[in-house]
Amino acid sequence: MTENNPVAPWYRQPWFWFLTIFPIAAIFSGTTILVVASSLDRSMVTDDYSKEGRGINMAIARDQKALDLGLKGGLTVDGRSAKLTLDNAEGPVDYPYLIMSFYHPTKADRDRIVQFRRVTDGEYTGNMVDNMDGRWYYDIQGPENDWRVKGELWLPAESTHAVKATSSTQG
Repeated sequence: MTENNPVAPWYRQPWFWFLTIFPIAAIFSGTTILVVASSLDRSMVTDDYSKEGRGINMAIARDQKALDLGLKGGLTVDGRSAKLTLDNAEGPVDYPYLIMSFYHPTKADRDRIVQFRRVTDGEYTGNMVDNMDGRWYYDIQGPENDWRVKGELWLPAESTHAVKATSSTQG
């Protein structure tokens, strides 16, 4: 006795799916890994270690010069306006302008640069493009970029933040 049972189409065969699920999964996961790997930033990879080392040494020298000058002062941020006072060992500093860079700890696209203009000796004012909240790292530098005062700041600040040159072991 022979029976003519109809054969199910190929897409309803369990062995077809059992044998093809692993190659299909490998293709999808490989494509996903390739797309993710090609879109990531390779900022941790460097080609010229000696150039970066010289840059770190220059940054340490700038920190040391600020320490030698005895730079100290205060920063007051009120909304979008900021006031900076800066003195050295001899009295108020007399630069035509100062540049302050704000660096967000995790999001580089939120970094900001504020140029402070001189009001009187040792007093500077600047305006920020937008309100900045949260934790920020900052660098203050003079017009000739030969010294640097750096630190950490939480905004909005309820009082004047002390700005002081410190020695640095890292650039």
